[in-house]
Amino acid sequence: MCIDYYCDMKRMILVILILSQSLILISQKNKSKSPSAPAISPVDLLKSDAEQDIQSQYDLYKKTALQIWGFAEVGYKEVKSSALLQTLLSDQGFTVQAGVADEPTAFVATYGSGKPVIGILGEFDALPGLSQQAVPEKISAGKDAGHGCGHHLFGTASVAAGIELKKLIDQKKLTGTIKVFGCPAEEGGSGKVYMVRAGLFNDVDVVIHWHPGSENGVTMTSALANKSAKFRFYGISAHAAGAPDKGRSALDGVEAMDHMVNMMREHIPQETRIHYVITSGGKAPNVVPDFAEVYYYVRHPKRDQVKSIFDRVVKCAEGAAMGTGTQVHYEIIGGTHDLLLNRTLAEAMQKNLEKVGGVKYNDDETAFAKNIQSSFLSPPPAIETSSMIKPIKVEEDAGGGSTDVGDVSYAVPTVGMRACTWAPGTPAHSWQAVACGGTEIGTKGMMVAAKTMTMTAIDLFTDPILVQKAKEEYKKDLGDYKYEALLGDRKPALNYRD
Repeated sequence: MCIDYYCDMKRMILVILILSQSLILISQKNKSKSPSAPAISPVDLLKSDAEQDIQSQYDLYKKTALQIWGFAEVGYKEVKSSALLQTLLSDQGFTVQAGVADEPTAFVATYGSGKPVIGILGEFDALPGLSQQAVPEKISAGKDAGHGCGHHLFGTASVAAGIELKKLIDQKKLTGTIKVFGCPAEEGGSGKVYMVRAGLFNDVDVVIHWHPGSENGVTMTSALANKSAKFRFYGISAHAAGAPDKGRSALDGVEAMDHMVNMMREHIPQETRIHYVITSGGKAPNVVPDFAEVYYYVRHPKRDQVKSIFDRVVKCAEGAAMGTGTQVHYEIIGGTHDLLLNRTLAEAMQKNLEKVGGVKYNDDETAFAKNIQSSFLSPPPAIETSSMIKPIKVEEDAGGGSTDVGDVSYAVPTVGMRACTWAPGTPAHSWQAVACGGTEIGTKGMMVAAKTMTMTAIDLFTDPILVQKAKEEYKKDLGDYKYEALLGDRKPALNYRD
């Protein structure tokens, strides 16, 4: 009986060993059949390395952006801002052509050779009257202007992306040409329009751009076409009390024009936007002013409507001059197209923006942002939205702003994005935007843009089919339209801010 017991135990142990070995073999066999973890593609590895390298240069780009923030130079006067960005590029080996398109502060920086040719737009002009310190309350910095649209960040991020792509071309990891376009006077001066008109984008395959904002997302909203002009009225001076009958008031002409335009608002398409400021109205109440000037913007989602409505504004000016016994002349200052969107490029950029992610604040930045938000007139979004990426969505509304990027988009397939450089909910062209732009809230968002543009450009350099599809979509959307600048054949209005 004992012998039988030990024999049974041996048999059980043998069976267990055989079963264990079988399970091991089955497990190994199943493992060999199961899919392994996906390998990182060479392109993704390239993007990851580029992202890390850009981040390693954070201090340099932060310093550059804040220098331009401090310069706060208005359109066509951005001498120091433009020179700083040109120096960064030339020091990296770019060939810089300055003063292009009859614009002293415009430039094109080129590196590499052959196709594809990828362009990146950069801006650097400030807005008049928005001087502000980098604090969460309204305190002037004692300057005549401020970066209320974040163009100090815009130009710096674009240069950063251009430099990173240049490095990859140097390392033989990319083949083609990178062009960084230094674009002055976006704020009303239509700087890019002259660059388009000069043919500077004729050899470019795709253009990438971005803009500071209060959220992260790829631009799939068009812009309002825009036409602007200064209307100058000329009258006759006289003593306003002693001999008023001898005078003809130029200011009366301006006010009569404004009144007629305001009555016209009832009889124009509701999407229209018309704004004006009286830039000169006389020097003393007791002198009948012999000169007065008013500066007008006319906007509409469709460029043809802008032309038509602007012509009616001109008629108001002529009628006002006739009724007040004065004369009027006007000078076209700017004119921009709506934005031609490209879904093919937008979807590629969206994937890269989602890889990069949004902006995360530390405790001090969160406190700063909340203090900024406390000054808003309406409830702001949650602070956490700074770290979120908006899903890509085509917006039917053209939005409330205009940009000369619109003219570029009619010359070459174009794609853009916004990065959260201001506390969520911050309106552009505000002291709050200037304040945020002078802190790391701004520079962190700037780096999101630099990385996303770089990664999108890597896609374009490595995927000729993507470029081809973008061009096909562009040609289809353009149709038989032949580009014509809304500002006509005038030269750049270099002193429009005077």
